[in-house]
Amino acid sequence: MNATTLPILDLARYADPAEKAAFLADLRHAARDIGFFYLINHGVDKSLQQAVQQQSRAFFALPDDQKQRVAMIHSPHFRGYNRAASELTRGQPDWREQFDIGAERPALQLSERAPRWQRLQGPNLWPEALPSLKPTLLTWQREMTQVGITLLRAFAEALRLPLDAFDGLYGDKPNEHIKLIRYPGQQETQSAQGVGAHKDSGFLSFLLQDEQKGLQVEVSPDRWIDATPLAGSFVVNIGELLELATNGYLRATVHRVVSPPADQQRLSIAFFLGAQLDAVVPVYTLPD
Repeated sequence: MNATTLPILDLARYADPAEKAAFLADLRHAARDIGFFYLINHGVDKSLQQAVQQQSRAFFALPDDQKQRVAMIHSPHFRGYNRAASELTRGQPDWREQFDIGAERPALQLSERAPRWQRLQGPNLWPEALPSLKPTLLTWQREMTQVGITLLRAFAEALRLPLDAFDGLYGDKPNEHIKLIRYPGQQETQSAQGVGAHKDSGFLSFLLQDEQKGLQVEVSPDRWIDATPLAGSFVVNIGELLELATNGYLRATVHRVVSPPADQQRLSIAFFLGAQLDAVVPVYTLPD
């Protein structure tokens, strides 16, 4: 793979009968060859993108005691805030603070024998000091879910499967996961691991970046390229669930984030679309 930059895909072409076939071919090649691409003309309004970024900055600017009130340790559903270096990737701390939000649904009434995955459904933690965060993020979640479903249906067509091939996997309760992430600047003598090399686990991941670069994609073994921020776009990548469902035809690619310089910071808003919690994911037979 000799790519030096990620391909740019225009989702508006999917709705254009004259462009649809070419778009599906480009989508198939991007997802198979690299597993990452920029998505433009996705239909999410610029004002909403700006609102989500503004609200995210406001959240991370809250005093630490306010953020600790919504710390993940208080959530039985694995939602909430984590300080920088709270998580490890490949044995090293990730220098990012983050706030995780899932689908806003009531907790299930569970018996002692209930499968543990059922604990993942439940309400989010919301900061009382920033009441505007909740409606903004729930609107974002709805919009991003629709983009994700549209793109999954495009993938079905690109793979010559029925348009609704993946519909039953996300159903009426898809796994809708938002992660607000702030990467603080690091001195040259400190670790540069914003988040270590990894793959994502769901169907599709969408990333709204600010102007600060840092995301890198391993396009071939030990060869990394920068996913330089492209205004108004989402960086989209294939998750391991979609790789598994297509028997490896689509590629879940290793990626990482390098910490910004000491006098900078990086803000990312990630959205992960996955299967509903009780879904059984088949391996699809793809046409030759």
